[in-house]
Amino acid sequence: MRILYPIVLLVLLLTFGCQDKITTVRIAATTDVHGMIYPHDLVRREPTNHSLSHIYNYVSEQRKLRDTLFFLLDNGDFLQGQPTVYYFNFIDTATQHLSSKVMNYLGYNAGSVGNHDIEAGPNVYNRIRDEFNFPWLAANAINRETGEPYFEPYTVLKAGKKRVAVLGLITPGIPHWLPPNLWPGMEFRDMVETARKWVPEIMEKEQPDLLIGLFHSGTDASYGGSTESYMNENAALLVAEQVPGFDVIFAGHDHRVSAQWVINSLGDSVLVVDPGSHARYAGEVTISFRPGDKKSIETKNVPMSSYEPSGDFQRQFSEELAQVTNYLDDTITWLTSEINGLDAIFGPSAMMSLIHQVQLELSGAQLSFTAPLSLNATLNEGPIRVSDMFKLYRFENMLYSMELTGTEVDGFLEYAAGLWFSTMTEPTDHLLNFSNDNLGRLANPYYNFSSAAGIDYTIDVTKPAGQRVIIHSFSDGTPFTETDTYLVALNSYRGNGGGGHLTKGAGIPQKELPQRITWSTEIDLRYHIMSSLSEKDTVSPGVSHNWSILPEEWVKKAIKNDREYFN
Repeated sequence: MRILYPIVLLVLLLTFGCQDKITTVRIAATTDVHGMIYPHDLVRREPTNHSLSHIYNYVSEQRKLRDTLFFLLDNGDFLQGQPTVYYFNFIDTATQHLSSKVMNYLGYNAGSVGNHDIEAGPNVYNRIRDEFNFPWLAANAINRETGEPYFEPYTVLKAGKKRVAVLGLITPGIPHWLPPNLWPGMEFRDMVETARKWVPEIMEKEQPDLLIGLFHSGTDASYGGSTESYMNENAALLVAEQVPGFDVIFAGHDHRVSAQWVINSLGDSVLVVDPGSHARYAGEVTISFRPGDKKSIETKNVPMSSYEPSGDFQRQFSEELAQVTNYLDDTITWLTSEINGLDAIFGPSAMMSLIHQVQLELSGAQLSFTAPLSLNATLNEGPIRVSDMFKLYRFENMLYSMELTGTEVDGFLEYAAGLWFSTMTEPTDHLLNFSNDNLGRLANPYYNFSSAAGIDYTIDVTKPAGQRVIIHSFSDGTPFTETDTYLVALNSYRGNGGGGHLTKGAGIPQKELPQRITWSTEIDLRYHIMSSLSEKDTVSPGVSHNWSILPEEWVKKAIKNDREYFN
């Protein structure tokens, strides 16, 4: 009988060995894809080594792994950027949106909503939400009528016997950038506050083995506000540190590539991964569940340049690409000479003058504010096609007219000049305000370098920020006074407080901004620029020299030196 004992023991060991098998779960995330579906930049008309076509090959490889359970997530800002999504947002609205076709084909398991997805407007995001085969998450985007999340707050993915909960959050800064008609009946709440509400509920109700944060929000809480500020735009790390329970958080919105561990308020480690933008990377996290409820987590941002684009993927969506390409090839008008985006950060330029002109004509305002949206955009002499409009104007902003006093106009321009220019003390100094730790990198985003049209003014860069701008008069010679109120044309991002020009510069309280808006377009400004140009057989780009930078000789030398950093 003793001979049976080893056999029984062997059976027991084999049984318990099977029960103690390691479960491996791999989660990959894309973020801020911005319409980069095909391996071609349809604005620049050049191939790329990153796209969802590349992601498809990566995903296909992962799903072939027998010992790994694989999930694919997206972290928002899909519906803006490339003409592919613009076309299916606003031109072809009768068929299924290309984005939902592509994301369903890729087999996404969940996604979060980004601010540029909201920017597409309710007709687009409500439609595409219904077309997705996966939940679209944003727990802090609240339906005012019901008090419940407008989108789904979270979802639970099943990995064998393991349960993976995914909580979605969106950056709450949307009211500062987008007009209310793009988010009717919705409000946005603080990310930390919302996470504190939902995490205990998820833990109690779902009892997940893993809690994932899918946050369309960046990792630098100091960008755009105080690290302690309520409704912080980039609160991914704040949530990781202040709200216990998360194992992994995927960040986005800031287009930065990073992976870092932080310690939360209970002393536990939380992994925060940001895969950058435009499908250049897949943020990959591998979780190994070991016996005794132990788990280990590893991560890397996988470059898509190491993968080839998928032929199967491109054949699947070739018809939609042909539709968009035909649309982009339409000629709008003829340009008699080249205009260059980089010129705009060194003074008056043809590109900014063109946008100012359209804004003034369309709005009937007395003066106009605009800023460069792309430094590497060049429109060549010859035919201007629809594709060129995406170089000229990158975002789907509306155009506003707003009432500002002369003092507020001056404060707006002083604020912009402070972000834009350094203080020159000698001719060899830099004109542009470069970062102290990285010469050649601008200290502030160039899309905040706002200039004005309709008034004549000078900026003296030998004077300290806040004391540089002198407004002489309107360009037609009409007096300009500090006390009078004027009608100003500017885009909706700036008009809603984006960049701080109206709040920090002009000193207008954020809550007062909506009252200053007197008119808005219902369609994006790019559309109106195209319409305006299409009415002309030829366009001869001129430069409106209504403003200048002083002292001229110093500035001339500084421009020559500073341009070298952009070559």
